[in-house]
Amino acid sequence: MEIDLLRRLCETPGIPGREERVRDLIASEIDGLFDEVRTDPMGSLICTRSPTSKSRRAPARVMIAAHMDEIGFYVRHVDEHGFLWVNPAGGFDTRNLFSRRVLVCTSSGDFEGVMNPGGKPLHIATAEERKKVPEVEEFFIDLGLPARTAQRKVRVGDFVVMHEPFMEQPQKVVSKALDNRVACFIAIEAVRKIARSRATASRHSCELVVVFTVQEEVGLRGAITAANSVGADIGIGLDTTLAVDTPGVSETQRVTKHGDGVGIMIQDSSMIADHALVDDLCTLATKKKIPHQRCILPRGGQDGAAIQRSGPGARTAAVVCGTRYIHTVTESIDRKDLQAAIDLLAAWAPTVK
Repeated sequence: MEIDLLRRLCETPGIPGREERVRDLIASEIDGLFDEVRTDPMGSLICTRSPTSKSRRAPARVMIAAHMDEIGFYVRHVDEHGFLWVNPAGGFDTRNLFSRRVLVCTSSGDFEGVMNPGGKPLHIATAEERKKVPEVEEFFIDLGLPARTAQRKVRVGDFVVMHEPFMEQPQKVVSKALDNRVACFIAIEAVRKIARSRATASRHSCELVVVFTVQEEVGLRGAITAANSVGADIGIGLDTTLAVDTPGVSETQRVTKHGDGVGIMIQDSSMIADHALVDDLCTLATKKKIPHQRCILPRGGQDGAAIQRSGPGARTAAVVCGTRYIHTVTESIDRKDLQAAIDLLAAWAPTVK
């Protein structure tokens, strides 16, 4: 695995509606892997790989969707003191927003700032004030600039991301934006593995369409339009999911467990997977000795739902990577699960008839 690519993907800013930097990075990395690459009107990158082996019938069209956006903010106001006030693009637990370093991305350049809620610091707050959890609209950003400079440099509509470095641990990788840059990484690495293999078994008779989608975090928006354009017969939503194999959560609620392999999602709140397709993925994983785990997510969805409901409908499943501390700057994925996801996709695509 080329972990440096995952690092660059995670550290590149791109919130819903502003994924262009991520898209440009991906486009530079996939040169030669696909026969056609185009950007649709919403900004999704649609990459088509033609069949590499002949079939007696029309090839199935497979769409794999991996969203490029990360949760973040848009600047909604710059006040007279130069403080920035923001509107969320994606779901945040505000308990994770205290004292965060952020990057404000503007046409004048990127500016480092700090995010905090308005109100009194610990030393002068009352006991009741310390118990309060602020709403998102109570947080502001301090760029450390003179007010007039901030007002001149930052406009309403500029975007903001968390600003934390990628970290490698012996068995894990940790970063903001693993949701869902890890899926972009998995898709690229899986297609690279297929392209590099000289084995006959790696030739595929399906038309393989990998779509790096936009605006998933605000309602699968890019996947909806892309899926209707592609018209797939079979779809795979490629995403992260919860791994709450951590203190304070019962075993019955963990969804996935780190180290147990790639997740094959049976159901989430956006989609019920095609049971035959799930069985095919699980059977193949067992045959190839790829560690895997079946999982159900009570709340939350992914781009596979958009593929499933597009046009006349498509047989769809979700392949997921269990992630601890999701929607924080400490999202964590086990390297073994990451490799298993790559191996499963690379092994599965050539089996589709």
